[in-house]
Amino acid sequence: MSGASQKWLKFRIATLLAFFLVLFIALGSRAFQLQILSSKALKTLAAEQHTQTLQLQPDRGIVFDRNGEKLAATILVDSVCADPSKISDLGETAANLASILHMDKKTIQKKLSSVKNFSWITRRIAPEQAARVSELGIEGIFIVKEPKRFYPSGELAGHLIGFVGSDAVGLEGLELKYDKQLRGTPEKLLWTRDAKGKKLYPRVQRPASATGENYNLILTIDSRIQHLVESHLKAAVKAKGAKGGFAIVMDPRTGEILAMANEMGFDPNTFSTINPATGKNKAITDCFDPGSTFKPFLAAAALEEGVVKETDMFNCENGAYKIADRVIHEAQRKRHGALSFHDILKYSSNIGSVKVAEKLGKEAFYEYIRKFGFGAKTGIDLPGEVSGLLRPVEKWTRVDASTIAFGQGISVTAIQLITALSAIANKGVLMKPFVVRGLMDRKGKLIQTYHPTVVRRVISPETAKTLTTILTDVVGAKDGTGKHARIVNIAVAGKTGTSQKFDFSRHVYSSERVKTSFIGFFPAEDPQLSILVILDEPQRDKWGGVAAAPVFREIGEQLLTRFRTNIRDNPIQEEANPGVKVKVNLASASAPLAVDKTMEADDSLIPDFRGMTIREVLKKSKEKGLEARVIGSGWATTQRPAAGLPVPKDRLCTVTFSMGS
Repeated sequence: MSGASQKWLKFRIATLLAFFLVLFIALGSRAFQLQILSSKALKTLAAEQHTQTLQLQPDRGIVFDRNGEKLAATILVDSVCADPSKISDLGETAANLASILHMDKKTIQKKLSSVKNFSWITRRIAPEQAARVSELGIEGIFIVKEPKRFYPSGELAGHLIGFVGSDAVGLEGLELKYDKQLRGTPEKLLWTRDAKGKKLYPRVQRPASATGENYNLILTIDSRIQHLVESHLKAAVKAKGAKGGFAIVMDPRTGEILAMANEMGFDPNTFSTINPATGKNKAITDCFDPGSTFKPFLAAAALEEGVVKETDMFNCENGAYKIADRVIHEAQRKRHGALSFHDILKYSSNIGSVKVAEKLGKEAFYEYIRKFGFGAKTGIDLPGEVSGLLRPVEKWTRVDASTIAFGQGISVTAIQLITALSAIANKGVLMKPFVVRGLMDRKGKLIQTYHPTVVRRVISPETAKTLTTILTDVVGAKDGTGKHARIVNIAVAGKTGTSQKFDFSRHVYSSERVKTSFIGFFPAEDPQLSILVILDEPQRDKWGGVAAAPVFREIGEQLLTRFRTNIRDNPIQEEANPGVKVKVNLASASAPLAVDKTMEADDSLIPDFRGMTIREVLKKSKEKGLEARVIGSGWATTQRPAAGLPVPKDRLCTVTFSMGS
């Protein structure tokens, strides 16, 4: 081989070696870039190509009443979804699903025609429907489990608990107020393809850590008390032809709300059908003129300031008293002459109240109105509370000061009214109302507790005691306006009220459209329960003393019968001893209210099943050797034979249950 040929060959070899060296370096560099530098990004891209992610609703915490009964919980329900790319026969698949799911075939077919590889068919179906869909075995049709909010007691405390939307976010009530604490970290639904993209596997990915953990709520509400309050309120609204109403039961010593009822009620399980106005908790969102239920606060201010004594006499002008261009009349056109300060409250005299307000002075009156909490929010742990309407005292005319004396020209809320009355019951100390006792984690550990909070002292214990004595006479005396609220063998302190609604079209107060009310507490010498009852626009019995007072009595009597008391230890006949004071001992705020044990030791008598769940009734009847016949669901409302009667020969007791609807 010539020298030139050898040089050319060496050049070719060198060129090839250089080419392979460059190629090796390039491939190595690319491999280093893919495997090392771009590894994370490429893995993410691969995951995105093979996996689709759908966020599911979070699992919300449970809402318990004070006794551990579930008022709101989360359950797993079945939903149907599809990968449209895997459906071979759209028409047949749509027809099969439509017959099971009770849906329109064309609607399903449209969903299956989606260009995406995921589509919801329908959500939250019955278990039997899910089973039938699974039995079809259609490729590309899947059943997944989703959390759904469930309210076991239906309408019970619906306005208080509230509800969540389709995205599991609280929209009303405690569900809204404590949404952050109740809502957990959402789960994810992952759809994973194989390498060839032929198969789809759905799986649920749960949060890896407890970050964002949700909590359970423990309420001050007693579901049994809530049930009986709702039942009596509903019956009264129907009997009186009222537009609606609300009632509150409160522990005046602590501010704990034991029951808060609104009528008309609603079932939060069907939140999508709820009118937004219906879902509002009117006990904290609605303002109204309090009428004569406002007179105790005027009386408290006058006594505290020392401008009147209980025996002071006032000329009530025989039923008509002119102030500026206005003539003040008594309710029901009554005519009173001279009345003592005590009797002004007892007979609920408007003119007498005006004259007390004149002695007190508008500035001092305004100061005590504010001290009792009117014109400001109570701070209750519920959303939507309003502050009512209280104009600055500088803008009061003489007529304003006079009408506010008997509760007209000032707007309050139900929660303000019962909180203020409870200050009188609590020896002059105003407490902050609340409905949540604590937050508990999923292991049952309390991570936060809420305790009674003192707002301020409003009046002295001596003033509170004097005023309580007068309010006890309002109920206990035979000619008192609150006589229909009287409870046998126990002293009740209270006040009736009938407030006219303002007619904005005519710019006058209506004599036809009224709110009737009764507020009270018992036992008068050691108050443990305050109760407020308001009926909105009753068509029959349009006075608080005959419309709302009997509802107060019925609720109070059942509370004393159903829960532990020693009222029966000294069964003095009320007719022989009107207004007798018998001490009652309801369980303290630090413990659940306990069921009365009075008759349970005597196996020859029928026990009191009222307020118990079906499980509790069956357990108790078995212990007593009785056969219980169960009718309905919810809580026991009536029984036959009645509690305390001898056990019949057949040892059968029929117990009827209701959810309060």
